[in-house]
Amino acid sequence: MTNRNLEHRERIRGGLYGLLVGDALGVPYEFHDATEIPPLHEIEMTPPRGFRRAHAGVPIGTWSDDGAQALCLLASLSRDASLDLDDFGRQLVQWYETGHMTPDTNVFDVGIQTRRALGALQRGVEASQAGPNGERDNGNGALMRCLPVVFAAQSTDDVIDLAMRQGVVTHGHVRSQLCCALYALSAAGILNGLAANEAVGLAESELRRRFAGTENEREAKLVLSARAEPPRGSGYVVDSLWSSIECLLTTTDYESCVRRAVMLGNDTDTTACIAGGLAGLVYEYAGIPTRWREALKGKVIVERLLRESSFVQGFQ
Repeated sequence: MTNRNLEHRERIRGGLYGLLVGDALGVPYEFHDATEIPPLHEIEMTPPRGFRRAHAGVPIGTWSDDGAQALCLLASLSRDASLDLDDFGRQLVQWYETGHMTPDTNVFDVGIQTRRALGALQRGVEASQAGPNGERDNGNGALMRCLPVVFAAQSTDDVIDLAMRQGVVTHGHVRSQLCCALYALSAAGILNGLAANEAVGLAESELRRRFAGTENEREAKLVLSARAEPPRGSGYVVDSLWSSIECLLTTTDYESCVRRAVMLGNDTDTTACIAGGLAGLVYEYAGIPTRWREALKGKVIVERLLRESSFVQGFQ
């Protein structure tokens, strides 16, 4: 294996584990305002004594719907790298109904828009039409899972197309899909060896160029202009995108990045999941603290998917 292939493999592994560890780290802190989150150095998989955990019955180290849906997407892409939306939709329904791609078959904290889309899928609606598409249907449920498209994409066009198409299954509004595209472009740049700030800057330029003069230009400008907003841990897709990127660009290691994401409060698992995926690409698997990797449940699922994903160099 060449050094380039080895580095590519470790970045992919780091990105996937970074996503899952960030998700699991944030689960106990969800629904708490930023003012209620413990100090940065006290944010661990097991919260400090006296902190009221969200999802108290969920074992420490368990990823949530964020991680499970990302693994469903990876599995679907492994079967067809061009992404069969109906297959992906079936994966999501299987997760919702049976706990597919969870460490313990326990499904908890399903987003409102995602629940509506899954109900449509269960009624037989085509996957490409299932996602609610109103302006108020711009939660972060498609963004949180989209990282695996970067592993399968063969070109910039692929990155954009796959990121946006995977989103329509649960989030039909173009704003959500554009956020997925910008995130995936940033991740692809990092995977290909760019510094994080350079990757984000080039992703912004590409999104601006790609949608200039199109019917989605206004939405693209809205997404891009929001970078100036202060970070916040809300469930709004634009907030989640830029808050996660801010956590990455203002820290110098994986641990600080995802802790910073949790510190934003509220949708802590998703912000840390989105930020953690990028940070895992930057710092690779070895950069994720060993204690967090060891605490993560369900690693056998992750390793199996990596082995079965023919497009993941080094795992064939």
